Amino acid sequence: MEVHKENFDLLFETSWEVCNKIGGIYTVLSTKAKTLQNAAKDRVIFIGPDVWSEDNPSPYFKEVPSLLKQWKAKAVLPDGVSVRVGRWDVPGRPMAVLVKFDGMYGVKNEFYGQMWNHFGVDSLHAYGDYDEGCAFAHAAGIVIESICRFNGVSGKNYIAHFDEWTTGMGLLYLRWKMPEVATVFTTHATSIGRSICGNGKPLYDYLPGYNGDQMARELNMEAKHSLEKAAANYADCFTTVSRVTALECEQLLGRKPDVVTPNGFEENFVPKGNKFNAARSRARRRIIDMASALTGTELPDDTFIIATSGRNEYRNKGIDLYLDAVDRLGSLDPGRRILALVMVPAWVREPRADLQAAMSDRTGAALPDPVITHRLNNEDTDAILCRIHQIGFGNSERSRVQCIYIPCYLNGDDGVLDMSYYDLLPGLDATVFASYYEPWGYTPLESVAFGVPTVTTTLSGFGQWVLGQYENGVVHCGVDVVERSDFNYDYVKETIAKDLRDIVDACDSERKMISEAARATAEAAAWSKFIKYYDEAYDIAINNRNRRCSGDTESKTKG
Repeated sequence: MEVHKENFDLLFETSWEVCNKIGGIYTVLSTKAKTLQNAAKDRVIFIGPDVWSEDNPSPYFKEVPSLLKQWKAKAVLPDGVSVRVGRWDVPGRPMAVLVKFDGMYGVKNEFYGQMWNHFGVDSLHAYGDYDEGCAFAHAAGIVIESICRFNGVSGKNYIAHFDEWTTGMGLLYLRWKMPEVATVFTTHATSIGRSICGNGKPLYDYLPGYNGDQMARELNMEAKHSLEKAAANYADCFTTVSRVTALECEQLLGRKPDVVTPNGFEENFVPKGNKFNAARSRARRRIIDMASALTGTELPDDTFIIATSGRNEYRNKGIDLYLDAVDRLGSLDPGRRILALVMVPAWVREPRADLQAAMSDRTGAALPDPVITHRLNNEDTDAILCRIHQIGFGNSERSRVQCIYIPCYLNGDDGVLDMSYYDLLPGLDATVFASYYEPWGYTPLESVAFGVPTVTTTLSGFGQWVLGQYENGVVHCGVDVVERSDFNYDYVKETIAKDLRDIVDACDSERKMISEAARATAEAAAWSKFIKYYDEAYDIAINNRNRRCSGDTESKTKG
């Protein structure tokens, strides 16, 4: 199904990660952009934070002064709020407006008071990144309002789509100041659900007994939870990315999502044919050269390379399970040398100068602490590094499984590998994402898109989607989805280790078949297949907006 381009005059999508690559939502929006552009060219405008400078420009944004030129000439924005208009340099090259929002800090107390009066948002206990997110969202709401008023409101269908709690104030601002705009709110992971898991509490077996407001008070999350809950309940359409998170939203936020909008992928990000083969060779050579220099061991060309990646959440993302599973794999007598990578950004200080030198002029000697590529600011307390040391990955010549921690954003200039994550992904033989809290799971989807088999769990949205579509197992779909609960850690560890050994032991023809199955699964999760769910969300938003504006008390929202 195509996006119904007739159902909106302008669609705005606001996120902290527009032209700002810091997490998985960047991948969601940047890969979705082409499909939206194909359906409604330049009637889709992405709104992101202007956190850049002349000395540190966004590598993803290209300013185009002619875009929205007439509006910019007449726009009257508050002091300290300014915009740059251009294109997001991703497939589809959609319009993007970057918003400078410094002026919103000076009016935050008055604004927070209005949000309390109108929507019950309790900002009293705010701390950390709350003010920054709200200042941006407030400014984004003002910019959207200005563009809509410039183009005229009567008879128009404007949709404003906001992602995550960080943009919730923008949605509430429009509901207050410009109710003619239909609003969509997507939570990719609830702030309180993430906090429950991150604090080591069991979420799933006890979910029906949790009260979101009570847990927010207990975990000092009142402000973020209050904002997210208000945005979810006042949106004309509320969506989330998987069925597992839909249950969480209904219990903790008090509203059942109107639509589940699973995350797709754009195949343009994946090289094809001979280009892929060349990319795989480059990636493997770079990884093996780095590992050999670090460990003082000449790793063979057929080294089996495994990795996990994603957000640095030691328990939520299953990094603890991954490390224990690859340790267990070593005792299962794998037939090849195993290199297990942890590609997870941490509080990195700098690339290791001794590793840089060793990669340039190999001496053959192992470096001190040959399990990490960069120096950290908190090496004594980093959970991943501490567990690697605790397990005892010495990375010696005798080690069947060697483990290396790459604790930086892989954007192509990390100082060691100097290749982006997507450039390195083709070089892997398998990936593991043993997630405990994973509303969707972009990392396993990216993996299969590159033909790399992956192991994930039933607690990930992607894992549940796979089970609903295919027979489980890498030979069938390139994915093995392991049953995970609050209390079966050892079972999951053993299962992952055995899954990995099976992939290691597969012959060339079996590995080719597994890789083809993985790519077929990714094709079924392309944005061209999943965009229909957003189309449904836009229709719901407009219909509920119409009911609100006509005074229909049966509207789903709290207007």
